Amino acid sequence: MTAGTDRLGPYSLRRFAPYAEYKESGVECLARIPAHWELKRLKTLASVSLSSVDKKSEEGQVPVRLCNYVDVYYNDSITAGIEFMNATATPGQVRRFRLRTGDVLVTKDSETWNDIAVPAVVTDELADVVCGYHLALIRPEAGIDGQLLARQFSAIGLRDQFHLAANGITRFGLGRDAIRTGLLPVAPIDEQRTIADFLDRETAKIDGLVKRKERLIELLREKRTALITRAVTRGLDPNVPMKDSGVEWLGEIPVHWDVKPLKWAITFQRGHDLPSQERQEGDVPVVSSSGVSAMHSRTAACAPGVVTGRYGTIGQFYLVEKDYWPLNTTLYSVDLRGNSPRFLTYMLGNLSSLFVANAQKSAVPGVDRNDIHRIETALPPPPEQRTIADLLDRKTRTVGALIGRINEAIDHLNELRTALISAAVTGKIDVREAASQ
Repeated sequence: MTAGTDRLGPYSLRRFAPYAEYKESGVECLARIPAHWELKRLKTLASVSLSSVDKKSEEGQVPVRLCNYVDVYYNDSITAGIEFMNATATPGQVRRFRLRTGDVLVTKDSETWNDIAVPAVVTDELADVVCGYHLALIRPEAGIDGQLLARQFSAIGLRDQFHLAANGITRFGLGRDAIRTGLLPVAPIDEQRTIADFLDRETAKIDGLVKRKERLIELLREKRTALITRAVTRGLDPNVPMKDSGVEWLGEIPVHWDVKPLKWAITFQRGHDLPSQERQEGDVPVVSSSGVSAMHSRTAACAPGVVTGRYGTIGQFYLVEKDYWPLNTTLYSVDLRGNSPRFLTYMLGNLSSLFVANAQKSAVPGVDRNDIHRIETALPPPPEQRTIADLLDRKTRTVGALIGRINEAIDHLNELRTALISAAVTGKIDVREAASQ
């Protein structure tokens, strides 16, 4: 939890009192637990099964819907609203891995250790859905509530024991015994349900705040896009006389602007291979379709200009303001025709959808410079281009800074969510009174 995280309005953790009495747990990650709680291994609370059902469909097996890794990774709850994959399973697999309400699923394999033991709880009846490969199915018994158990797997401290138990170097896996021997603090069952219900209510409030902030970011990005579109197609003077551009998607443009094929505004060239002997540390940054990479070359450089991806990141543009080496996955500018590189970058961003549309003409999407050179666009005089670019630089920096602050607030809310869950399920705070309000 970062500084300030516990001071976010009504969600301050300081409003919750601790329990009246604690005892030592004997476990470093837990320290003390409420005196009336117990410390138990998961195997005494639930059964644990590692799924063997993969996504292949085989003739003669039972048709099922498969709850797979991403269904668990991206959802706190497994519900009927999820679009499960169609697959097949043997009758024995169906009996063993069919989901029941209250089951907890956790990821048991991942490319990174901190994606191990990510939980989700089954909250709906899903008669034909089975637990898929790369997941562990944990079925709670009478002494543990499934909703709370899922929360415990996501709690700071408790989840760390499963992260540390995961084996691997380039890929990590969590064994059944490592899950079964995990230690959990256990409150009386009625108290577990009270804590689980409280967390459902409070995390829903935090999630609602996050969604509203994410929507605000979407609106700011739309505003930024609309600002750029307006500036690069209409200019900055709302009273300037207009004329029909003759281009359907452009509409009217200022009367003193020109309409030209793109190659007369900026000319692109396909990037180059980097010889193996030049793949050594040098002074020239290498630019790929994903932007400026960490690799440097000793190869002679191209002059500053605009770069876009031929594959992958099609329609994304980078203004490179120093000498660089463009890889063969890119198109790079070889002639700006006396135009402002900053204005051209904004203008090209507005043409992004046309680049994507041209790239999708072939079976393997890729940009052909001869196709995009024919795109017609509006071009103001160079002095006006610089004025437009100056204004857009200022406005987009302001919007970008605001988006950055909102993203920081979202990070704080997500940290608070984790901290609240962790404190409640480990007994650091007593939420019973708050749950009744």
